[in-house]
Amino acid sequence: MSLLEHKYFIQKITPFNLLDNYNLEILINNLDIVYFKENTTIARAGEKPEFLYFIIKGLVQEIKDDEVVSVYSNSEYFDPISLIHNNTKCDFKTTQETICYALQADVFLSIIYENEELESYFFQTISKKLNTSVQNEQSKEFLNFMIARVADAYLQKPIFCDENETIFEAVATLKKQKSSTMLVTSQDGRIGIVTDTDFIEKVILNRLGFDEPIKTITSWGVRSIEKEEFLFNAQLNMNKFGVKRLIVKDSKNSDTPHNIIGILDLISLTSFFASHSYSIILALENAIDLEELKKASENFIKVIRTLYAKGVKVRYISKMISQLNNKLFAKLFELIAPESLKTQSTLIIMGSEGRGEQILRTDQDNALIISNDCNLPKEEIEQFTKTFTNNLIDFGYPSCEGNIMVSNPFWCKNVSDFKQTIFDWIHHPSEESFMNLAIFFDSTSVSGDEKLLIEVKEYLQSTASFAPSFYTFFAKPILSFDTPLGMFANFIVDKKEHKNELDIKKGGIFPIVHGARSLALEHNINETNTVERLKALNNKDIIDRETTSELIESFTFLLSLRLKFRLQKIDSKTKLDNYINPDELSTLEKDLLRDSFKIVDKFKKYLTYHYKLNILG
Repeated sequence: MSLLEHKYFIQKITPFNLLDNYNLEILINNLDIVYFKENTTIARAGEKPEFLYFIIKGLVQEIKDDEVVSVYSNSEYFDPISLIHNNTKCDFKTTQETICYALQADVFLSIIYENEELESYFFQTISKKLNTSVQNEQSKEFLNFMIARVADAYLQKPIFCDENETIFEAVATLKKQKSSTMLVTSQDGRIGIVTDTDFIEKVILNRLGFDEPIKTITSWGVRSIEKEEFLFNAQLNMNKFGVKRLIVKDSKNSDTPHNIIGILDLISLTSFFASHSYSIILALENAIDLEELKKASENFIKVIRTLYAKGVKVRYISKMISQLNNKLFAKLFELIAPESLKTQSTLIIMGSEGRGEQILRTDQDNALIISNDCNLPKEEIEQFTKTFTNNLIDFGYPSCEGNIMVSNPFWCKNVSDFKQTIFDWIHHPSEESFMNLAIFFDSTSVSGDEKLLIEVKEYLQSTASFAPSFYTFFAKPILSFDTPLGMFANFIVDKKEHKNELDIKKGGIFPIVHGARSLALEHNINETNTVERLKALNNKDIIDRETTSELIESFTFLLSLRLKFRLQKIDSKTKLDNYINPDELSTLEKDLLRDSFKIVDKFKKYLTYHYKLNILG
């Protein structure tokens, strides 16, 4: 192989792709090609290591105490940790004919000690490597964000008035439309603009009469931009002309006055480059009907893509989307709920929504807890709940396959009935009752009287504490699914419907979620978010700091992988699920996925011991 081929091979491997040309040349000039027969022991535990090996072709097992702890294949390397500590802790043995590059130990050590990024990488804990990997992967998505168009940003709805309308009439119109900007049309066809600032500075401060025509405070000669222009050009235009708003036109659309489809302001522009979230929050809060609410909800995916592209951790993305979802649910409740329900009930979201961990819309999990004092007729309540569910479906929130929605009478009842249901779940256990209990325990109030939910949850915790065996049976589902990692650290994938894929939720995410949930219920922790539950458990010394850090970073990494594949499925118009294909992961991602599954297994062993799950059979 030529030196150019050596270089191409090494540059594809993390973290050696971070090397500058000088150190990369040193590395490749010191590579030797070595060959090992099948069942050859390359290095033995206790020996002084001499080389770092990069596998060109073949398979090598890492064995400790007769147990295979890892497997290395093409384009992977072993064992930098042995070289750093000058001691081989495991045996490394080929399982087939193997060809490797061999790099002398002293060359490897001199290179990493002269490169801070490499040194930092090899001395990182697993949790830090997970964190670094997520950030590197997400930065690749930033390019798509940079080519956003004006039409992708939040645009204020254009509101027009004639130049001869009075200032009072204009203000009344703006208030009714919940807007801060008005476009003014003149007799000669010009377009002007009036903002809330004009009313303060030009009317109030100048003691102008409210019956004066609006044209007296109008700024004429406003700048415009086409909706298909790049947002960066909009920002350049604002800077160039010193304006805070641009009229957005669609020259191909003759159905709107002067081809104007909206107004782009500086706040919305800045918000878009930050995360899009501020402009969407404004749209949600200012929505006056269901159509405007639906339109605002359609922009949630832009927030997700933007935050993901900027390298924001997935748990923070989920927090932001959770806030937007909560505002949408609350606004929908406000728009269509009967007045008495607004004060005598509480709308709750449950499951992943309640935990603040549902990023993309996969289903609905919601319920309505009604005050015992509410006298609203049952028929009116049922009409509202059906309308609520159908509107969410129209907004893009799929119905729940398990029918866990307010439109199901089982999830819409008063406080007393909910308490009775919880009593039955705990004292007459079944697989379904424990599933419902788990979903409910993750609930959060988004509108109405939150005290109703608090009362029911306190009853849940109190009732559970008097059932000695309850916590063991509640935690049992943790063992429902095997971790998809084989004896030789290979990924166990589906061979049928989801060929060559694995279910990352069942295999990794669910055990962390339900383990944290079970411990939180047992120790009266009121947090609903999984990461916050883990932190609270650490604060109570239930789990140690290192385990907490590993679980949080593993959980974040698993969620990031799922989001990565789900975004790809949205682009390909494929049904969203929890499956990922390990073959489509980079070498580093595969290593970190193995590490994450090992951490999950360790957590499952702790929970099995803690709850004595092995005695349940």
